Amino acid sequence: MNIAELSNEIGILFSNNSEHSFIFPPTTPGLGLFELPEKTEFEAAIYKPIACLILQGEKQVSVGGQSVTFGPGESLIIGHDLPVTSRITKADRKTPYRAILITLDLEIVRSLSDQVGETTFNTNGNYVLGVRQTDAALIDALGRYLALADKPHEAEVMAPLIFKEIHFRLLVAPHGGMLRRLLRRDSHASRIGLAIEQIRKGFRTTLAVSELAEIAGMSPSSFHDHFRSVTQTTPLQFQKDLRLVEARRLLSEQSLQVSSAAFEVGYESPTQFSREYTRKFGVSPRKHVGKIVVTA
Repeated sequence: MNIAELSNEIGILFSNNSEHSFIFPPTTPGLGLFELPEKTEFEAAIYKPIACLILQGEKQVSVGGQSVTFGPGESLIIGHDLPVTSRITKADRKTPYRAILITLDLEIVRSLSDQVGETTFNTNGNYVLGVRQTDAALIDALGRYLALADKPHEAEVMAPLIFKEIHFRLLVAPHGGMLRRLLRRDSHASRIGLAIEQIRKGFRTTLAVSELAEIAGMSPSSFHDHFRSVTQTTPLQFQKDLRLVEARRLLSEQSLQVSSAAFEVGYESPTQFSREYTRKFGVSPRKHVGKIVVTA
């Protein structure tokens, strides 16, 4: 299956689900399908480890000072939880933006290391945002995984096998360097991952960078350097981004009042919250109350 065939298959799925912009087939865990008929403004989100293959249209993704734009046949790999801003830069009703998203399971990535051996993999490559043309083997695996979406009996047996194959294809891809750096559990990337996990769990509370450095097994200065190399930001800014993105979700999905959203995510001052929210999203938090946004 090639890019055009994948795009056509997804187009058929969305023609039967015309009221939706995204589909997450229950038979194929980790698979997300997106179709958007128009360009979008920048939106902020926290991306979990993912791979995104664009089939039609174009998208721009930014992390810190790094920005990439990619289009049909190109894929993006992100190996850590990262605060990103993104927008669809090319789409219309005749040729809507279409993409396949795979939410990565890092335990599968590490299990592949246990099977194949770390020395098999070159750890060079892009570190934060990896974008390259997608090879035929990975596209084929994604096509076979997509084909299981409406075949629950086959999916029960085949889905775990193909999902693992997809992880392997991503791991050995030229732009899979950030995943390869996670293979060693004692690597800097893995240890920073532990700190990121801790920040995500406790982003509403006061952040003690010294404690995070201890979790990562690093000195505070070394921790700052490695954290920035992985996330393109500081621990405090990372926490702030988590708070603001979660507040955006609460405002849009639960229609909370601005002050309630501020307190819910850990702010003590609604005024400071509104100021930082406006700086990040470009509009007052009141503008986002009840406004649902789809990011793909």
